Amino acid sequence: MTYYLCNTCGVQYDAASQAPERCPICEDERQYVNPAGQSWTTLEQVQKNHRNIIEMVAPDLYAIYSTPDFAIGQRAHLLVTPSGNILWDCIANLDASTINIIRQLGGIKAIALSHPHYFSTIVEWSHAFGNIPVYVHQLDAGWLQRHDDVIKLWEGNELRLWDGIKLVLCGGHFPGGNVLYTPAGKGSLLVGDVIQVSSDRKTVSVMYSYPNNIPVSAKEINTLYAAIKPLKYDAMYGAFGKYIKTGAQDAVDFSLERYLRHIR
Repeated sequence: MTYYLCNTCGVQYDAASQAPERCPICEDERQYVNPAGQSWTTLEQVQKNHRNIIEMVAPDLYAIYSTPDFAIGQRAHLLVTPSGNILWDCIANLDASTINIIRQLGGIKAIALSHPHYFSTIVEWSHAFGNIPVYVHQLDAGWLQRHDDVIKLWEGNELRLWDGIKLVLCGGHFPGGNVLYTPAGKGSLLVGDVIQVSSDRKTVSVMYSYPNNIPVSAKEINTLYAAIKPLKYDAMYGAFGKYIKTGAQDAVDFSLERYLRHIR
């Protein structure tokens, strides 16, 4: 029995004797099936062809990403806190070097996912660090492709963790799309691409589908905006190496108000 990974989105599936015929995540209109056709790999094969980079991007915050890129090429982030570290979002590749370095940084207390495109090998990561909880919003539970007791579904508008850290439901990109808020320093939001940091690093956007260029509605933008407006933050960290290091709250205010003007 093999835990197959989709080559296009990088999500790992429950063990099977042969590769699945289809990937529902890629067939959804927010993602895409590779024009060359659906194909599959395994974590062992990914480990042979890719290496992970662990890069400090801010005090107590590390980006984790693979080279060369695998699947959609997202970054995970390790947030180091006094009461335990949290892995925000996830990448498919996990090897001995990555595990060793993260243990030297204090390990991982919990994993939290912004939305299904980053489910990747979440169960493998949890098992590697002692069967730690993996937090997925209940609204996105139907997109889980590998199932395990370590996955903890949460409900409602927010989940409080520790040291003032919490997950905040935003919706938009996915019904269960959420962001991670930490009040440390001047406050930061880790957003995956539930909120996408733009190429200018001065503005942001929100899309129902980024690869297929499908916008979200004004109603969804207002819901997202209302969810994060009470938070106090100065920095924002996206999933693809695009960050706003200061002035992020003003950037979000400007960008979402601009979005609403255009979409109306």
